[in-house]
Amino acid sequence: MDYCLIGGLAVDAYVEPVVSLDVDVVLALNDIETIVQSIQAQRLKVERFEHSVNVGSPNSDIRIQIHIDERYQEFITRAEVKEVLGYQMKVVCVEDVLQGKIWAYEDQTRRQSKRQKDLADIMRLKEVFLVLERLTPINFTNVSL
Repeated sequence: MDYCLIGGLAVDAYVEPVVSLDVDVVLALNDIETIVQSIQAQRLKVERFEHSVNVGSPNSDIRIQIHIDERYQEFITRAEVKEVLGYQMKVVCVEDVLQGKIWAYEDQTRRQSKRQKDLADIMRLKEVFLVLERLTPINFTNVSL
């Protein structure tokens, strides 16, 4: 299966980690149904939304969100293996992490607290990778938390 991590854990692969119980992933769209069937066979809870399939277990606080927004599919091709919480995993490249965080922050339907975390993640990335400044829309240059 082809995949890559996005979201907060992907940010943590590049900068000082911040604890998160969310695991955001992008899977190849043609693999989604097979994977969902496998997950359901394990008796895990599956919830479908417009842009994601969420997976959870009553035995864990970890939440897995499989993003099915087609904009993320291209990220898989540029993913690279990074260490995340002691595991070697395919992670979206840093430029794509930034793009995903910008999309998340701009989504007015998300809770304000989630959008503020996205903005903080954008700032954390830009502090370490100065080259990302040129990839950041002008309305993010002087935003403060």
